[in-house]
Amino acid sequence: MANAMKIAIVDDEKDMRQSISQWLALSGYDTETFSSAEDALKKLGPDYPGIVVSDIKMPGMDGMQFLKKLMGADSSLPVIMITGHGDVPMAVEAMRVGAYDFLEKPFNPDRMTELAKKATNARRLTLDNRALRRELSDGTQLMKKLIGSSPVMERLKEDILDLGQADGHVLIDGETGTGKTLVAHALHAVGARAGKKFVLVSCAAHEEEALLKRLFGPMNPEDTRLPAVEEARGGTLVVEDIEALSDSAQARLLTYLNDEGTPPETRIVAISNLQDEGKTSEDALRSDLFYRLASLRITVPPLRQRGEDILTLFTRFADQFADDYGCEPPQVSAQEAAQLLQAPWPGNVRQLFNVAERAVLQSRRGSGTIVSLLMSDHQDMQPVMTTEGKPLKEYVEAFERMLIDNTMRRHKGSIAAVMEELCLPRRTLNEKMAKYGLQRSDYL
Repeated sequence: MANAMKIAIVDDEKDMRQSISQWLALSGYDTETFSSAEDALKKLGPDYPGIVVSDIKMPGMDGMQFLKKLMGADSSLPVIMITGHGDVPMAVEAMRVGAYDFLEKPFNPDRMTELAKKATNARRLTLDNRALRRELSDGTQLMKKLIGSSPVMERLKEDILDLGQADGHVLIDGETGTGKTLVAHALHAVGARAGKKFVLVSCAAHEEEALLKRLFGPMNPEDTRLPAVEEARGGTLVVEDIEALSDSAQARLLTYLNDEGTPPETRIVAISNLQDEGKTSEDALRSDLFYRLASLRITVPPLRQRGEDILTLFTRFADQFADDYGCEPPQVSAQEAAQLLQAPWPGNVRQLFNVAERAVLQSRRGSGTIVSLLMSDHQDMQPVMTTEGKPLKEYVEAFERMLIDNTMRRHKGSIAAVMEELCLPRRTLNEKMAKYGLQRSDYL
């Protein structure tokens, strides 16, 4: 629900607390009331999943003291202050301290609802961003996002763990949609710089003058950020679309790298998308810069080289979208599994993600097939015959693994339920799970 966030109402007057609570509850909010700031502080932590509405004049700890305490614990927490008539100077001071907004008594209830909506939306965005930052600083969680057990993915994970511990600059290349930015995040999160800044700048998103200012400064007077090389000091600076750098910008970056020395204080991770054009990073960069950046190098594999990972990824994405849309994920036939494995996937994981969403939407409507989606993406593609291309045995095994994996997850690791649905005796199911590297503990 859009209004699922909490609203803490703090007022020493019982009637006022109850009337505000009732009005906001009718608007769909989950409210909780406190008769004093002291009581509220026992409950309101730094990541409180909501906002605060507080009277400004209360016995004991007043609203201003309360606000300062809240801002000290979490400066992004939206606090709406309620002031008496004529207390505008106090309200202005509250805004200076960090209040989100204020309401003057007697206030319009609709104005209260409007403010609550804006404040909760802002709070939700803050908490989502915090959760994302935590996730992106957790190496264990990030490595789990690199889904797949194909040989090329196992090698990629080993490279990330190895190079994450090194000090040198890194060049990441690979086709569009393969997950190069995720690999850059993972490199940072598993290394010694995990607790330091991670700053990403896209060279293709700026004109040259603006890019040089963003990277090296000086920033414009109205900018609140530092130049990227200062912002990322001691951490990781990711330079995306490195091939878009002009000759003069490359020279400036090389000078910066030389000044950094060895080992560098700030690690540069360069990301190149040149493989899409059949070129290499070496073609686009001056040789001295290329060799400085490519001393450590990771090439992210295209999806078409990842074998059964394609089915694993499709299933994960489809389950995720089915949850989002409140419906069942589509059932994948053997023919469709073969088609997914055989498709060229020029857009790689990003394209697979989009196909999975469209497949869920089709399934919810009760029309269309996965094959039709792939055919629309690749006009020249013909339906796969499982006796051509890869041996039939490979398709059958990939489909069988996907089927057992899906059923185990759906039944949360219940062997009995999986045996019944797939009509398999226990010994056969155990043998197949061992063969495909599936463990019951992963589904509990």
